Amino acid sequence: MLILAIETSCDETSIAILKDGKKLLSNIVYSQEKMHAEYRGIVPEVAARKHIETIIPTLDKALNKAKVKLKDIDYIAITNGPGLITSLMVGIDTAKSLSFALKIPIIPIHHTESHIYSNFIEEDNIKFPALALVVSGGHTNLILMKNHGKYEEIGSTRDDAAGEAFDKVAKLLNIGYPGGPVISNKADLGNSRAYSLPRPMINSNNFDFSFSGLKTEVLYLVQKKHNKFSPQEINNICASFQMAVIDVLVSKTIKAATKYSIKSVLLAGGVSANKLLRRKLKSAVNQKLNNINFYYPDLKYCTDNAAMVAIAGYYKFLKGDFTTQHVVATARME
Repeated sequence: MLILAIETSCDETSIAILKDGKKLLSNIVYSQEKMHAEYRGIVPEVAARKHIETIIPTLDKALNKAKVKLKDIDYIAITNGPGLITSLMVGIDTAKSLSFALKIPIIPIHHTESHIYSNFIEEDNIKFPALALVVSGGHTNLILMKNHGKYEEIGSTRDDAAGEAFDKVAKLLNIGYPGGPVISNKADLGNSRAYSLPRPMINSNNFDFSFSGLKTEVLYLVQKKHNKFSPQEINNICASFQMAVIDVLVSKTIKAATKYSIKSVLLAGGVSANKLLRRKLKSAVNQKLNNINFYYPDLKYCTDNAAMVAIAGYYKFLKGDFTTQHVVATARME
């Protein structure tokens, strides 16, 4: 059984082919990162036009690498939201065209759900209930996963997502885009105790997040010194900011895991590529939670990709959760 998966929710065009829910035959990703770096942020219409240019060549590469033909495909898994509406429409229209021509069903996938399933690409023995910390440019969520397809959001961001805060701080410091990797690299050379930055909502009695105020504190530092920092001061700000974000993420995750008596902790999303976040969360899970396994995806599955969409699609297929042409792009989804 072959699933062809399509991901175009933001600025990556990706197509993957999965065999029998276990073997990933191909996962082709075309990234627009360099193109959007010029604007220090994603331009939605530019992203959509690039998806149109690259989606068929990406499809051809995925089929060739998997050594299969379109007529061999049994199901199409597609990200239908949340995301940039014009980017989503490119992927969905492609999926609908293929579905109509091949007479095969479509499996719509929630973008956050697919990030959670990035942990299942190379690991299929994850115990439930699991707690997933999903951190990216558009999402910072704590999701209680009771079983496949059974979720409860127990915490989310009230303003900027963690990845969004990284991008905005990098823009304030004028050090490049995307913010996550560049801040992480500079933080490796800095002192995380150099600046006393707040840990927003770390002691609140819920599992929600807020990073807008933390970003504003960095803005005040920039304004105070008129953005005239030495290279080492930039490294120290990056290290202090990164540690503040990670402290909040780790603290909230451990508190939620304790309250809900979970059996597995999952890390997912673009920010899950952050090396320090991985180390800190793994250490906290090992020290504060008994007999709990901690999982995080391979680096190549952290950012948006179709492999995670394919895996999520497989588990929906097992439940008979698919459709024909009734799929619409949705910018915001519950």
